[in-house]
Amino acid sequence: MERYWKVGDLAKLTGLTVRTLRFYDQIGLFSPSGQTESGHRLYSESDMSRLQQIVSLKELGLSLEEVKSVLNDKQFSPLEIVNLQMSRIKEQIKLQQTLLDLLQHVSKSMQGKEPLAVEDFTELLQAMKKSHEKLVIERRTSWEQRLNLLGNFLAEEEEDSKSKED
Repeated sequence: MERYWKVGDLAKLTGLTVRTLRFYDQIGLFSPSGQTESGHRLYSESDMSRLQQIVSLKELGLSLEEVKSVLNDKQFSPLEIVNLQMSRIKEQIKLQQTLLDLLQHVSKSMQGKEPLAVEDFTELLQAMKKSHEKLVIERRTSWEQRLNLLGNFLAEEEEDSKSKED
């Protein structure tokens, strides 16, 4: 027998807000499988799987429109989405581990009152920069995508208003 969750229960289980789940439904990204007689949304186990894919793709930096397109066109299987997310996390762990190793080296040298070589600082600064740059690039890409969508929307609105004037 399949289990179902109301929107509030699903929100508690997943850590997402009810508002987010309702918004996903409103834009056609994530809709419930059913409803109670009184109209409450009911989400199934297969809905939970789709929600996991949505969250994973968002964490990979895709916009909601891109997530919707990927899922609707079945560009990636659920397993491929999980594997993509694991690859990204492994890359982040590797960057953070390198930074941690360098910080521990510098800390040990400082505790032992050993003089630090210029190379120690430059390696540390490069690792910090690499970690920071990755984050900045991801944020910039996300903002560029959002600004492009906004620009397209505004251009369409302008075209619509011009055609109405004609």
